Amino acid sequence: MASPDSPAGLVKQASVWSLIWGFALMIFGFLCIDSPQIAALAVNIFLGWIIMFVGVVHLVLAFHSHSGGSRLWKVLVGLAYVAFGVYLITHPAIAIAVLTLLLAILFLVEGVLDVIMYFKMRSTEGSIWVLLDGIVTIVLGGLIYVHWPSSSWWAIGTLVGCSMIISGITRIMLSLAVRKVAKQFAT
Repeated sequence: MASPDSPAGLVKQASVWSLIWGFALMIFGFLCIDSPQIAALAVNIFLGWIIMFVGVVHLVLAFHSHSGGSRLWKVLVGLAYVAFGVYLITHPAIAIAVLTLLLAILFLVEGVLDVIMYFKMRSTEGSIWVLLDGIVTIVLGGLIYVHWPSSSWWAIGTLVGCSMIISGITRIMLSLAVRKVAKQFAT
């Protein structure tokens, strides 16, 4: 048995957390699919608050700035972030439609990058899951784009949920493959 401080022990410990994260992604994915409108609204509100927080950080940093021109620029950027965050929260239908279009683009780019990553790591055990993740993500991105904007209220929750489930499965399968390889090296 590998000690916790050995490389095999560290890999095992990291893979346990990776497995936990994979199962959490799957659970949250199923919850998103079960209630896609609530998931879409939650994503929108969460993003709005994050953007407002970033705006407040810009405003705070603006008053710690040493030059007048830089301060004015940082205040304007901070106010723009805060205004955009408030807009996202107060206009959920428009915000969700825009977020749905951005999600389609994000999924298409992520899927292509996953497929590219697969070709760079195809000799690694379990890499086929990265290819599957990439293909599914491209298909999901295409579905969002083709049905936009009429599908905005269900697309974010449903498709993010599907992506989270596939990503969770991928993480679990890769973690199990890493554990298997680490076990072989430990013996």
